[in-house]
Amino acid sequence: MNSTYWSWDTFLDALPFVLQGLGYTVGLTIASYLFALLFGFVWTFLRRLPNKVFHFVVTWIMEFIRSTPPLVQLFFIYYAWPMIPGIGVTLSPFTSAVIGLGIHFSTYIGEIYRSGIESVDKGQWEASRALNFTTIDKWKKVILPQALPPTIPMLGNYFIIMFKEVPLASIIGVAGIMLMANSYGAQNWAYLEPLTIVGIIFLLLSYPSAVLIRKLEIKMNTRFDKNATIKGN
Repeated sequence: MNSTYWSWDTFLDALPFVLQGLGYTVGLTIASYLFALLFGFVWTFLRRLPNKVFHFVVTWIMEFIRSTPPLVQLFFIYYAWPMIPGIGVTLSPFTSAVIGLGIHFSTYIGEIYRSGIESVDKGQWEASRALNFTTIDKWKKVILPQALPPTIPMLGNYFIIMFKEVPLASIIGVAGIMLMANSYGAQNWAYLEPLTIVGIIFLLLSYPSAVLIRKLEIKMNTRFDKNATIKGN
């Protein structure tokens, strides 16, 4: 199958081979995103603690993670972390990818949560205190129900971004579509067709998602504008 030019026979032969990694790619995206959603709350609440030194340290760690390429972080977790005496643990490629991508994107999602929380009117905080709500009830019944809905479009955008970053995990051996495409290319010395398949798959999955997120954003912005108009009247 070695060919310098495009071959439909190679394309059709590579298609089922590459598709074997689709489940890993989608599964890794979902698992990493759920991890990021949960860990984003951790960053948000840690930064709300009153200790200024602790706040500075947490902020610095988040900036460091955001400023470091996720590829480097994946390498560190999979290859370097097991070598640290006493605390090093050997993780599977999939688990390493979930932790690496999840923590990296959780720093961005934490900022989204923070902006949503800060958008809640101060009167709502004062009302929850006046009603003697416990801390849990205050967040569960008053703050989060108002803070999270406006962040949904932004969270959706990061889901799409994460989906497009998942191929990085192929470098540590996660058997997604990118690794399968490279494996096919190495075995048959034909990279054009399998890599084209990868591009088509990402387009077919990410573009409809982007359109859906955009429609959701327009719908929610319209709803908030109406609510703002009603309150203004």
